[in-house]
Amino acid sequence: MHVRAGRGGRGASSFRREPYVPRGGPDGGDGGRGGSVLVIADRSVASLAEFARRRTWHAENGTAGAGGRKHGSRGADIELRVPVGTQVIDAAGGDVLGDLDVPDATLVVAKGGAGGRGNARFATPANQAPRLAEPGLPGEERGLQLELKLIADVGLVGQPNAGKSSLLASLSAANPKVGDYPFTTLEPELGVMEGEGGRLVLADIPGLIEGASTGAGLGIRFLRHVERTRALAFVVDASAADPWGDLDAVRAEVASYSAQLASRPALTVMNKLDLEPARRLRDTDPRDAVFVSALSGEGLDELQQALIALASTAPAPSSPEVVTRLPAGRARAVAPTVLRQAWGFDVRGEAVERLLQRTDFDSAEGLERFQGRLRRLGVDRALVEAGVQPGDTVRIGELEFEYQP
Repeated sequence: MHVRAGRGGRGASSFRREPYVPRGGPDGGDGGRGGSVLVIADRSVASLAEFARRRTWHAENGTAGAGGRKHGSRGADIELRVPVGTQVIDAAGGDVLGDLDVPDATLVVAKGGAGGRGNARFATPANQAPRLAEPGLPGEERGLQLELKLIADVGLVGQPNAGKSSLLASLSAANPKVGDYPFTTLEPELGVMEGEGGRLVLADIPGLIEGASTGAGLGIRFLRHVERTRALAFVVDASAADPWGDLDAVRAEVASYSAQLASRPALTVMNKLDLEPARRLRDTDPRDAVFVSALSGEGLDELQQALIALASTAPAPSSPEVVTRLPAGRARAVAPTVLRQAWGFDVRGEAVERLLQRTDFDSAEGLERFQGRLRRLGVDRALVEAGVQPGDTVRIGELEFEYQP
């Protein structure tokens, strides 16, 4: 998705005009700040479907200032409400900007532009009637990726048709779609299990196939949801031709996706004990597993206790590295750079680009101030050192002009 904060409002150039006040001074007010774009974790939001339908979001611009030192109003913020468990990722660099894993967690993803100053701000003893007023600054804009990772105590992981959805329905009040065909569950399901020893949130992670960790089927999309679970329960169809081989295959896919995830506490659940091959496996080769039947309910009490014990000893999953914004403050001045190009000279630097945005080139005072600031920033000196000659083309951002000493 793409977000853009609002532009700041323009400052006003105005003078006080009243009867019996022959020398009313400048009274232009400042423009209002543009609205910002915020992402907020909301417990009542269940999915990111709204952002799949709409990909661009723009906050409101600030309004212009007016005479009488009236400042413009601030643009309205946009609040994008997402499910708890959403990660906000910078689309350009791939950095995690925020991990909204608690309700009401808020992240400012695009800050509104500052409003321009009105001419009342530029009055000095030497210039008591300035006509100069600034345009507002543009708001920040960026591309974002939103990624929802369910938050659960235990994730049910297994191949398609292992019976995870049936097991979730038997252990909790969840009502997932159940059927005897591959990939019945296309979106993860959550359910709350109440037991004598506690209360757990279970997540039914859709079935994994061989190669899921490299993107086969919908594997990576599903495996991401397991990252936030404290423990794993590998659910296996005990009536299959090779149940232990199926278990090894699923464990291998999880390990290929994340070694840290594979080291998380886990237990094995052999499902479909109501079928004869599963009973035969329990009697001849039980190994270290809990045998249950989601259909008949056999073994579910034992499984409940095992899950509660597993989750009680499991550490919380580690949080991703989040790129935080630097605290606001005056940045250290960096000298502008001048690059010699085939067509002329290209001036770059945050300070000169910001000055460009703050200048009203339709105003003679604005142009004069711009030129004076360029000299103070060292642009003239840098151009001379780069070999500029009268008549050469100089470009700063989108502004292009002919150089004259």
